Amino acid sequence: MLGQGGHAALALMSLLLLLWQEAAPIEVPQDAKILQDLKQPPTIIKQSVKDYIVDPRDNIIIECEAKGNPVLTFSWRRNGKFFNIGKDPRVTMRKRSGTLEIGFRSGGRPEDYEGEYQCFANNDLGVALSNKILLRVSKAPLWPKEVLEPVSVTEGSPLVLPCNPPPGLPPPFTFWMDSSMSPIPQDKRVSMGLNGDLYFSNVLAQDAHTDYSCNARFLFTHTIQQKNPFTLKVQTTEPFNDTSYNATDPYGGRKVAESTPIFLSPPGTESSKMVLRDEQLLLECIAAGLPTPTIKWFKKGGDLPGRKVKFENYNKTLKIINVSEEDAGEYVCMANNHLGSIRHSIFVQIKAAPYWLDKPSDLVLAPDENGRLVCRANGNPKPNIQWLINGHPIESYPSSPNRQELGDTIIFRSVQIGSSAVYQCNASNQHGYLLANAFVSVLDMPPRMLGPKNQLIKVIENNRTFLDCPFFGSPLPDLRWFKNGQGSGLDGGQYRVYINGTLEIKRARAEDEGTYTCVANSILGTAENQVRLEVKEPTRIVRLPEHQSAIRGSTARFDCKVKSDPSLTVTVAWMKDDKPLHLGWRLRKDEESLTIPNVNEGDEGTYTCAVKSEIDQDSASARLTVLEEASLNPSVSSALPPDRPDPPMDLDLSDPAARSVRLTWIPGNDHRSPITEFLVQFEEDRWEPNRWQNLSTYPGDLNSVILQLAPFVNYQFRVIAINSVGQSQPSRPSPRYKTSGAAPDAIPRGLRGWGSKKDNMEITWEPLLDLERNGPNLHYSIWWRRKDSGEEWSNVTTVGSKHVVHNTETYVPYEIKLQARNEFGSGPESNVIIGYSGEDKPTDAPTDLQVSKVDSTKANVHWKPVDPNTVQGEFKEYRLYYWRESSQVPGLIVSKEKKTKGFYSTTAEPSGILSDLVPYSKYKMFMVVANNHFEGPPSNTVEFNTKEGVPDAPRSFRIYRRSLDTIYLEWEKPLEPNGILIGYQLRYQTVNGSRLGRSHLETFLPNVTDFTLRLSDRSTRYKFFLSALTQVGTGEVYAEESPHFTNEVAPGIWDLTVKANSDYANVSWNHNFPAGSSEFVLEFTLDSDKTVKIVPVKQQPPITVADLIAGAEYHLRVYSHELNSVSSKSVSFKTKPAYIDHVDIATQGWFIGLMCAIALIILILLIVCFIKRSRGGKYPGGGFVTGLAMCLVRDKKDLPLDPVDQKDQDGSFDYQNGSSVPDRNENENSSDEDNKPLQGSQTSLDGNVKESDDSLVDYGEGGDGQFNEDGSFIGQYTVKKDKDETEGNESSEATSPVNAIYSLA
Repeated sequence: MLGQGGHAALALMSLLLLLWQEAAPIEVPQDAKILQDLKQPPTIIKQSVKDYIVDPRDNIIIECEAKGNPVLTFSWRRNGKFFNIGKDPRVTMRKRSGTLEIGFRSGGRPEDYEGEYQCFANNDLGVALSNKILLRVSKAPLWPKEVLEPVSVTEGSPLVLPCNPPPGLPPPFTFWMDSSMSPIPQDKRVSMGLNGDLYFSNVLAQDAHTDYSCNARFLFTHTIQQKNPFTLKVQTTEPFNDTSYNATDPYGGRKVAESTPIFLSPPGTESSKMVLRDEQLLLECIAAGLPTPTIKWFKKGGDLPGRKVKFENYNKTLKIINVSEEDAGEYVCMANNHLGSIRHSIFVQIKAAPYWLDKPSDLVLAPDENGRLVCRANGNPKPNIQWLINGHPIESYPSSPNRQELGDTIIFRSVQIGSSAVYQCNASNQHGYLLANAFVSVLDMPPRMLGPKNQLIKVIENNRTFLDCPFFGSPLPDLRWFKNGQGSGLDGGQYRVYINGTLEIKRARAEDEGTYTCVANSILGTAENQVRLEVKEPTRIVRLPEHQSAIRGSTARFDCKVKSDPSLTVTVAWMKDDKPLHLGWRLRKDEESLTIPNVNEGDEGTYTCAVKSEIDQDSASARLTVLEEASLNPSVSSALPPDRPDPPMDLDLSDPAARSVRLTWIPGNDHRSPITEFLVQFEEDRWEPNRWQNLSTYPGDLNSVILQLAPFVNYQFRVIAINSVGQSQPSRPSPRYKTSGAAPDAIPRGLRGWGSKKDNMEITWEPLLDLERNGPNLHYSIWWRRKDSGEEWSNVTTVGSKHVVHNTETYVPYEIKLQARNEFGSGPESNVIIGYSGEDKPTDAPTDLQVSKVDSTKANVHWKPVDPNTVQGEFKEYRLYYWRESSQVPGLIVSKEKKTKGFYSTTAEPSGILSDLVPYSKYKMFMVVANNHFEGPPSNTVEFNTKEGVPDAPRSFRIYRRSLDTIYLEWEKPLEPNGILIGYQLRYQTVNGSRLGRSHLETFLPNVTDFTLRLSDRSTRYKFFLSALTQVGTGEVYAEESPHFTNEVAPGIWDLTVKANSDYANVSWNHNFPAGSSEFVLEFTLDSDKTVKIVPVKQQPPITVADLIAGAEYHLRVYSHELNSVSSKSVSFKTKPAYIDHVDIATQGWFIGLMCAIALIILILLIVCFIKRSRGGKYPGGGFVTGLAMCLVRDKKDLPLDPVDQKDQDGSFDYQNGSSVPDRNENENSSDEDNKPLQGSQTSLDGNVKESDDSLVDYGEGGDGQFNEDGSFIGQYTVKKDKDETEGNESSEATSPVNAIYSLA
């Protein structure tokens, strides 16, 4: 425990916080001069996505772009370890960028580069980090080999055909098809689930197929993999004829047992689903049953979100897009048919990966200023906030009196030069993380002026005027204005000075002319600039044009006389209908007027005189109306609307020259809207035949122009006219015109020389464009020689755009130049550029590597440099490899991952500072020298130990509200103690809105990791600050707030609902009391006699209350047993009346009479049937039912009952291509005709064909198919069987009325 001294220190700190004022951060102007000199820490501006899946057929590109000053260096970590790009020939880094390119032209597997990558952008002011990019290669595995046995199922039963696609990356899209690659039809009865399985709510006989195949489509590879097909056999209890199928009776009159609904997916009555915020929620319910059940959805305790919810897959899938916290709850799907209904509850939890509430932003401060970085994020569960400096945990840095971390905020006080850094905020929970970089740049810059020097400003008299004086400095300078070098500063009266340095003169007068000086002053110096102000008279039109009417063929004139300041140059321009007016050969303009001779209908419109000086302008307009000769009435003019012009005609070429030709044409009708412009297009037949390209545009009053052309091109031209309505159709093409060839005029662009190997140099350039060739046989001449060697030029001629110089020395500069040539001669030579041959590995290592001034997180590094000639390439840096060998804390295991830091130094005694070290650790290091592609041999290895520091924050800090009176706190030891832990310090204080109460302090031994706090007031809320201690001091603070008494609102009970029956009621309500620690009381008041019934309950709603009076009205309220004043509103309800017996319909007279009438009708029908039977001859006996059935069969007997489908011995149907197929094992040599049953015959269950029980052969009529007189036996019978056998079949089928009907048919 701390004594009075500790409390006094805390009180003093609180007072300082109240007195401390934060300065607004400096906004750096986007001025090129400022930005060029401005030192800025790194900022990541582009990076690959966190979950990065790549196509294995392409090269891998991992993006990392950043900006900063001084020049940035980039490095990468792969799976948490330094990724040495120079040692892998397949990996290259783009210049002035951190983007990695991994190529596989020389072999290699993309899978070998899977892992987690992170980019580090570094300069002297800090290190910025990219997100951790998880790189994975797309996979499309084959379907596992498997032999699928035929699936046999009884008709009407449910069925699930599993898909189980191979696990691809990303997961494949599944679908079902048959052998003809047609989709399996899906409907309310048959559908595919979210897992890819095919569900049958009930199976029909026509579902029997041999080719149910599940397919998986992989998005990246655009391939489809197919599972071995399922063969489905459907067992039926009665014969099936597929010609009798229809949608209203899918079983063709057969009796199939119906069944109540059961759930196929998900099984059972309850399940749960977790989905992340802003993602898509998919809930599925697939039910079996006969008839096919219908699916309905609802949400318990609320309505479905109508604007976000969609029902798919025949109402079996509920989809909610962009879910949020209010979408959590219990969703119920109900499946029902006429036999019953079932329900399944899905409890949906909405979690959330971290998302920003207040993202930290860059901070630029002047020395001794204050500022803060704020990092606030939310999520479910609440994300953990971790601060880093230059990529290392903030607790690994020594504590600073200028920096204080308070949970999600870092406060800076009186910052100093040299404390610039990049801070990272990492907000993470189990569902993801956010990483933000924000630099703190401490900038000291003397005042400087950003505007032009000695600027001259001209203004119009009596106008409001602003004199700009942009300036910058850090700290922000004070700025004052002076006139003519005198006075104490301009501010007030008609002058006003703005914070950005602008001086406002509210009304400029002649006496305000003069020289104004702005002076910016700070502790670092003074800067000034001057502005010369001249006040001018305004420019005005003193004689305006007037509206007028003119007869066609006459002359019209518009006046425009101008008065302006004598020192200003004034221009006068005319416009017609708000478009520039082209004078051409007809219109005339002088200083004071516009004359239009020979007026026609096209001249009608509004004419505007626009007068403009360098500082102001004026304009005036008038309307010209053109009249017919016979009348001055304007209404006589044409009332037809304007239209597009007709295309120009009669294109003619003349005045041919080497690179030009004259094109002349006749304009078409302008259709009441004058032509304002002509567009000339060309087509050539050598490089891009049949493609018309724009050549040039010309004013609408021209019809003959000189076209400037390129050499060695076979041209033809066409012209398009344009007016205010639009473009005309193109004219007919002109005759072709071929220009003569010439030597090239252009110099190839992009010339460069670079080494791809240590002994070569590649010279590359961009080839000339097609229209730049100027002739045939284009080729290029390249010259090169060693720089400053005095050698003769080497040269070569090639038609390509690349040449490789072999057998060069390593990293030697070359002079290079280039020239294009064709058959007509040589083009101009390019400027000489400098290229370099390839690099090789450096041969020497830095020597005498040593460290000094080692503290807890930093160490000074010294070494002796290498000879520059041994670098064998462009010197890039001295690269220091260092790693943490062990911790001095006993038993602490550390990562020995190698890290690197580059030092660019060309001094004789180079040195640098190695930072971001972990306190109280043993380190090793060595150094190499590096060029752009290679590293040299390592130096000597050095060992050193860092000093003890302050510890990290505790690994976790959890607060539980186990009851209304206590708070339980629990934490874990820091991941990095950075020394020997001596204990923990817990500070806490009450929180009431934004006000904080008195602070309390507790200290604990290092082996204590929990604490219980008893509350004096249940509604009190606390904020806790926990930190670990070493001998050096207090570590990073872990701040948490205690949970409030249920979601920070007063306790309450609401939404009381009652569902009443006759003698019981289901009661439900909502509340915000802690679950498991609250009791409630239900108070029932009988309305008839006001008696009160009290029902105490301890469980959570809903509650079922029994022993109520049937048909009675009650009043109900619910209140807290612990807090009687917390009560719901009273609701009234009425129980249902008791059950009353209904009258038995069987005892009613009308019902008895109806039954007697029906019996009499049936008796008459039987008498008629037996009379008719006695006339028809012999029928086999079969009892009453058989006789009645035979009587009801129609007389016509020639309708064949010809089964289309053969049945297997097990009674199942086997379909192929929509027709029946005989059993191939038993009828291998039989034809289809041999296996087809005779007309009038019946297929028995064993697959044999038996003769009709009603054959004429049995009546002694012979086998020739004679007819009876009444035509009652129509058909041919060609097979005769023993009468005994026939009678045996009859007797075996006599009990089945269906068989009796078959025998009569």
